[in-house]
Order: sequence, then structure tokens, then C-alpha cells
Amino acid sequence: MPGRSRLPAADLARIAAFAALTAVLGLPGSFHLFGNAVPVTLQSMGPLLAGAILGAKRGALSQLLLLALVAAGMPLLAGGRGGLGVFAGPSVGYLIGFAVSAFVVGLIVERSGRRPGVHWVLVACLLGSATTLAIGIPVQSAVTGVPLTETFQLALAFVPGDVAKAVFAGLVASGAQRAYPDAAPAARRERVEGRAARRAGGDDS
Repeated sequence: MPGRSRLPAADLARIAAFAALTAVLGLPGSFHLFGNAVPVTLQSMGPLLAGAILGAKRGALSQLLLLALVAAGMPLLAGGRGGLGVFAGPSVGYLIGFAVSAFVVGLIVERSGRRPGVHWVLVACLLGSATTLAIGIPVQSAVTGVPLTETFQLALAFVPGDVAKAVFAGLVASGAQRAYPDAAPAARRERVEGRAARRAGGDDS
């Protein structure tokens, strides 16, 4: 049918898998640096991997699925946090940043071709990590009432770890794309667009 936008079952499975991966990355727990109200966790690496491997749309959907499950009360965030109360806390901007970050990473990787170079994937992951901070810091400031400058200074403690996580995610995603070139986001997009073109051609005939 024209205008259908339902995701195939395989895509839904991948989206669910990366939502689960992000949740699993929270199992080691979390800790606070220098009195910052927002904890340090490995979960911020999940959106980077999701975007780099699934692409913009599916990567963002995987993180939105995670957030929906958290809102429903499932304790999927580091430290066993879950429920609507999480979205009233200082971490809410960073959680929103998960979905935006996955989209940004996926968009860059998709635009980098069927076989994006490692440097492009690394740049995408670094920019994705920066996107989470860019959203999270001002929202944290607004929620906590701590001045933006002070919140920014506290968030500087995240940077070394975020850079390390971005580099690790970039290398893992690049390795996966080298091992399975047809699974790269751009390759999948070409297949989807090709199928859509063939269906459209069939409808016109």
C-alpha cells in the first residue's frame, strides 16, 4: 500500500536489541564525580553504538524504546532507576540526549557511504557524545537551579570518560561494518530505497 511506513520485523528486532544493549550497559552501576547530581555510567555508549550500526532512524528509535520502558517503570537505567520520576530529575536532559545523539551519529555515518572510514565513525561518535552534553547540561542547570556556568564546570568531569567511550564505540562499530559491509546504515538505506523504487515502478505499470 502506498504510504506505508511500518518497520520490518528484522528492524524491530534490531531496535529492541540495541535498547536492551543500552540497558545492559547500566549493569555495572554508576558513580558520582565531584558532587555532580548526574551519575557517570556506561549507558551513554549505547546511543553511539546504536546510531553507528543501525543508522539515524532506527538508532533513535532504539533509545526512545528504552526511555518508554523506563517511563513505564522498568528499572533499566544504571543503579536500577526507572519510573516517571527519573524524567523529573537532573539526568533528564542527558536521557533525551540519548535519542538525539543516536540520530546524529547515525546521520553522519549514513552520509559517509557504504563503507565509512574509521575516522568518520569516530567523528560521528564524538559529535554524538557532545550532543548529549549539549542537551544535558542546560537541562540539568534548569532542573537543579545551579547556574549554567557552574553546571558546565561540573560536567567537564564527564569529558575524558565520554571521549574514551566514543572512541571505543567508534572502533567497535567500524569493526562491525568491516566484517558485515551490507549491514552498514548506508548500504541498508540503499536497499530500502531500491525496494521502494521497484514497488513504485510496479504500481505505475
